[in-house]
Amino acid sequence: EPPRHRRGGATTYKTPRRRPASLAPMDTDVKVAVVIRDDLATWQKLNVTAFLTSGFGSRHPDLVGQPYRDGSEVEYLPMFARPVVVLAGDRAAVARAFTRSRARGLSIAIYTDDLFATGNDVDNRAAVRAVATDALRLAGFGVAGDRRQVDKALDRLRLHP
Repeated sequence: EPPRHRRGGATTYKTPRRRPASLAPMDTDVKVAVVIRDDLATWQKLNVTAFLTSGFGSRHPDLVGQPYRDGSEVEYLPMFARPVVVLAGDRAAVARAFTRSRARGLSIAIYTDDLFATGNDVDNRAAVRAVATDALRLAGFGVAGDRRQVDKALDRLRLHP
């Protein structure tokens, strides 16, 4: 039985805090966010956002909803079953949020400046592999996990305009 708490003269029951076992779409405590550096060109911001979000569906298939179907019965690909918040910050703010996200054990996708110069997945992975974590030059990163932990990790960032 959950512990009892007194509030305003009434006894309430507080659900014990737990980390979600999966990132199921119906779990409202899960948050997905993309963090991008604010000095990137518009095309770079869009490219980084698209690449970063693609990783979450493969690692956490429960985040993806059902296929869409229009009134003519044409089927379309499924999309995330929850919103994705896009945040921005300068290089230092992005690095701080990245370090805090790692410390909280959140699922993370990264996009480094080096990836703008590569043209395929093999070269992308090699470019990331060649750089130690603390030396990564992040253009952006994505996170998914417990809403409270994501909010704490990204607390000083602002919504992308």
